[in-house]
Amino acid sequence: MGYSNLLVETADGLATITVNRPDKLNALNHATLIEMAAAFDAVKADATVRGLLITGAGPKAFIAGADIEELAKMKPLAAKDLAYFGQQVYARLEKLGKPSIAMINGFALGGGLELALACTLRTISATAKVGLPEVSLGIIPGYGGTQRLARIAGPGVAREWVLTGDMYDAAEAHRVGVVNRISAPEALLDDTRKLAQKILSRGPVAVRLALETIARGQNMTQQEGELIECDMFALAATTSDMKEGMRAFLEKRKANFTNS
Repeated sequence: MGYSNLLVETADGLATITVNRPDKLNALNHATLIEMAAAFDAVKADATVRGLLITGAGPKAFIAGADIEELAKMKPLAAKDLAYFGQQVYARLEKLGKPSIAMINGFALGGGLELALACTLRTISATAKVGLPEVSLGIIPGYGGTQRLARIAGPGVAREWVLTGDMYDAAEAHRVGVVNRISAPEALLDDTRKLAQKILSRGPVAVRLALETIARGQNMTQQEGELIECDMFALAATTSDMKEGMRAFLEKRKANFTNS
């Protein structure tokens, strides 16, 4: 499909989705969420795409949150429907089956930070700021932020961030584990692409199995999660990629994985 609010491109196995509403600081309106759902489905269905990078257009914002003009007009039932729809769109991203990286190039607030939290990893510009400011507007995060932030950074961090509505700089976001890597603004794109390509160079079946194992284990006890890990470990051992990876290591050469 054609996109009005997104830019989508693919190169070297990596798809890049850029939210393209810089005049609105890339705020997420309902139309953009609909396009995102379609873009995520397209990435999942494309066998040539093995990873996804998400960012925002312009120098100021990754995504500065939901479109407040749109939210301000909503009645309670419409607001609930929107929150549920947003959660389902972000769940598509979280369950993509392929590694995703949010490249936070500027403000990532509210729904923007929630989108980043649904990604596999997060990189950030040293000058960017993040936060969940919803309580300052009389609402709460609605696209999974209360749940994912607590799982990623712990309930103590989630309570402070959600209840104060404050913004935090890149160093603090990294300190509490919300983001994985910090880069200088001019190096962010190259650094993020290098990280993505490093992941894509690994065994693709193993990457998928690892993602699934981590995701499933979050809702289990450690013992139950380790049983899943055993099964996935055994499944990986049935693949041609496992045999190639072992041979390449013993022969001191780069592995030529075939995703099989």
